[in-house]
Amino acid sequence: MPTLADLLTLRPELAVLGGACLLLLIDMFARGNARAALFWATCATFVVAGVLVARNGSFAGAPAAASFNGMFVRDLPGDVLKFAILLVSLFACVYARTYLADRRLSRGAFHILLLFAVLGMMLLVSAGSLVSLYVGLELLALSSYALVAISRDNAVSSEAAMKYFVLGSLSSGMLLYGMSMVYGAAGTLDLAAIHAFAAGGHEHVMLLFGVAFLLVGIAFKFGAAPFHMWLPDVYQGAPTAVTVFIGSAPKLAAFGMAWRLLEAGVGPLWHDWQPMVAWLAVLSLAIGNLFALAQTSLKRMLAYSTISHVGFLFLGLASASPGGYAAAMFYAIAYALMGAAAFASLIVLTSRGHDADAIDDLRGLNARNPWMALMVLLIMASLAGVPPLLGFWSKLAVLRAAIDANMLWLAIVGVVFAVIGAFYYLRVIKAMYFDAPADQPAAEVRDDGDLHWMFSLNALLLLVLGFAWNPIMAWCMQAFGA
Repeated sequence: MPTLADLLTLRPELAVLGGACLLLLIDMFARGNARAALFWATCATFVVAGVLVARNGSFAGAPAAASFNGMFVRDLPGDVLKFAILLVSLFACVYARTYLADRRLSRGAFHILLLFAVLGMMLLVSAGSLVSLYVGLELLALSSYALVAISRDNAVSSEAAMKYFVLGSLSSGMLLYGMSMVYGAAGTLDLAAIHAFAAGGHEHVMLLFGVAFLLVGIAFKFGAAPFHMWLPDVYQGAPTAVTVFIGSAPKLAAFGMAWRLLEAGVGPLWHDWQPMVAWLAVLSLAIGNLFALAQTSLKRMLAYSTISHVGFLFLGLASASPGGYAAAMFYAIAYALMGAAAFASLIVLTSRGHDADAIDDLRGLNARNPWMALMVLLIMASLAGVPPLLGFWSKLAVLRAAIDANMLWLAIVGVVFAVIGAFYYLRVIKAMYFDAPADQPAAEVRDDGDLHWMFSLNALLLLVLGFAWNPIMAWCMQAFGA
């Protein structure tokens, strides 16, 4: 039976669960203007959960604590990821407010599914067992499938949701198969016990096969090449408010899952899985950047760029060291902020309820709205890794981690594709500042004060954190004892 001490370690998760249950009641009974409470209740839930995470003790140096017989672990890596997930999800919630109202999409369903997806991510990054990890992963996945399909009358969104569901189910099956093989070899579902078994020097072919399938499942969830086939179609077909969320926060949860499985679980076998992660990084960098060059759709270009950023994140994971994990976590946090802002720019730049999608839609934006052009400039420059923005320091961290792990060749590949990737981001900047405005521009800046403030805050945060990135990196280094 769970004890009070077990429940206390779940305070942030219980707050999110309580918020989701409250939203179910509001959505059932509220009518008319009272339904605006859905948005405010969701934001309040994120704030309360964030405060509980910050007061959980790990940030103050408290030791890691396990509950529910080791199935749930409260430690600093999990708390840092949870805080970042809640912050990015709050941005996504604000970005979606006007978008949902304009298109008359179900605000109740969106906010409830958003909270359950966040709850799944929080459970995932604190999993101490293969069972709790899979439960958190499926809670996130099922909520995400429903979010993509929230625009039921839109054939493109419905098609994207079906692709996401089919390929996501395939990846979950592969991950589950890998977990079953690991369990068959180690005889336990506890990650700490699996780590001890792997460290015992047992030459077990089934365990190595299980690790290979775990990596396939991880790559699917990240959208890493060659398991990326679902990502561009889903990101483009999903409602943009949903793309803002699934293109940012779940990357933090995916990193947490990868670290729990690869390090906390089968860490002693790093010499077996390290080359596979390195080649996943190379393929993701190559396919993501080269395919992004050919895109004329801004949304699809950002989707392929996501694959390339996953490749950079894998540079840190491939180092298989505390410093590499810290660099990968720093990159995941930086990309979550950049990705949310990048996809949100499609919501800010709209006309007559339709998203701006083509890169040419942004031609002459500086002449029409210099401030918004500047914000988009900051976002694209940060994604490209231009100093002193946050994206530059995150790329530098993972490249340094690869060099420290004696993988200079991998760092060189990363630098080459970083230069190639800068081209398509600069193409967006060129369209805004140097191309002549269209006679009837498809991209107009939405007249929405709350959206403008949040978008500007998100973009300016990339500049501010570019000068003050040390505290975040220090948290990440402390989390892994680097």
